[in-house]
Amino acid sequence: MHPILNNEITNMKNFFLIAAVAAFVVSCNKVADNQFEIAGTIDPSLNGKNVILEKEGGMMGFSPVDTAKIENGKFVFKGGVTEPALHFIQVDGVQGKAEFILEEGAIDIAVDKDSIFKTRRTGTYNNDKLTEYYDKISSPRQKMMAFQKKNQAEMMDAYKKQDTVVMNRLNKGYEAIGKEMRSIADDFVTKNPKAYITVLLLKQSLSMQNTQYADAKKKYDALDADIKKTKMGKELGEQIEKLNPAAAPAPATALPGKSNAEVGNTAPAFSASTPAGKQFSLKEAIGKVTIIDFWASWCKPCRMENPNVVAMYNELHAKGLNIIGVSLDDSDKKWKDAIAADKLTWNHVSNLKGWEDPIAVQYGVQSIPATFILDASGKIVAKDLRGAELKAKVIELLAK
Repeated sequence: MHPILNNEITNMKNFFLIAAVAAFVVSCNKVADNQFEIAGTIDPSLNGKNVILEKEGGMMGFSPVDTAKIENGKFVFKGGVTEPALHFIQVDGVQGKAEFILEEGAIDIAVDKDSIFKTRRTGTYNNDKLTEYYDKISSPRQKMMAFQKKNQAEMMDAYKKQDTVVMNRLNKGYEAIGKEMRSIADDFVTKNPKAYITVLLLKQSLSMQNTQYADAKKKYDALDADIKKTKMGKELGEQIEKLNPAAAPAPATALPGKSNAEVGNTAPAFSASTPAGKQFSLKEAIGKVTIIDFWASWCKPCRMENPNVVAMYNELHAKGLNIIGVSLDDSDKKWKDAIAADKLTWNHVSNLKGWEDPIAVQYGVQSIPATFILDASGKIVAKDLRGAELKAKVIELLAK
């Protein structure tokens, strides 16, 4: 046989051998149907630390699903999954949680140990879309944080002096950035009807704005059928139908698992015992702005958020901000001790029945901390805001 031809045949055999090996590797790495595999990376300086995979829910607001250990700057989770759902990664020694979409397939998560918000999630459709959305929203989010940091002192000074010119100017600046963020979210929702993040954005919009039924229904109807079938998709559909003006009025007393406590509705009335054993009602707590704060002494996220709420209350109570805390404790002593330890000087009530608290059931609370922000008329104008977002909303309402 001619030497050159023989070399070509040998090379062809090597090519097919390499291709076959490559195909074998790919087939071995393919994740089976209804299975997920998370390949995580992080700075090797955290070797030996635990990584916790969490989902929403549970007594602390988050519920652990699995734990892995960091080795050589890597960690792995594997398991079964039936539909997309929002999950979180928490690393010992790293502040905050990185959210991602747990779904079928191979998911890559690159955690930034210095800033959890810089975490990248890729590899599957919904995580690629989640990263795409965060990239789009990054610039206005940074502008919002910078604006709040730069103008917070001036805004507080304007409130003390009742300088409406300055307050209106700063509120317009805040609203302009907020409008930019909402515009990006609306555009993303329109262009990505198959993305799970679209459902989350629509739910967030319903919680934070007085959304009209026709607009919400139009956006929901445009969603992909598979997304509507998810647990979150079904909840969104039910939430939107509650806005339907043609729907029959709901009963005065909400059934377990149902709630009239939605944005745009008047906050359901309630009363319960104070730490002193007296009855205190929501009606007595209403101010120019009122926050109903569902919490508990055993809720770590609640206790971590309390210093921020205390600082905000001390600054703005004289301007019309009231808070009523509704505790999901079942121990009278632990409830009172937590109020004293965290210096929570606003009004408090509890039935001391834990998750069976009738007020929590009435408001459809399934995780804490949970907040409902009311205007002077007692109407719910926003839900579940935290930190700077909560304070900015309170300031906006006080300025009206």
